[in-house]
Amino acid sequence: MKKQLLVVICLMMISVAGCSLPPEKPVTKDELYATGIYNFYTIKESPESVLAAVNREGEVILDAKYRDRPVFIKILALSTGLQVHVIEK
Repeated sequence: MKKQLLVVICLMMISVAGCSLPPEKPVTKDELYATGIYNFYTIKESPESVLAAVNREGEVILDAKYRDRPVFIKILALSTGLQVHVIEK
């Protein structure tokens, strides 16, 4: 019985740890522009809406295009700054 309870508690802790959290310090527009995503990719979402999502959720996934090829851009707000991952569709 105790082992089952311990397993359930561990699984709950792991599932909570995997969730995105809002950043401790709000991301600024300058930090977003420093990533260069608006220079290299065509993104429909405005920088203001991207900042709002990142500051609220801690991450955002954008629909974008790079040279007419569709891609996803995942932006994570970390304590060290923004981390950008580009994934082809």
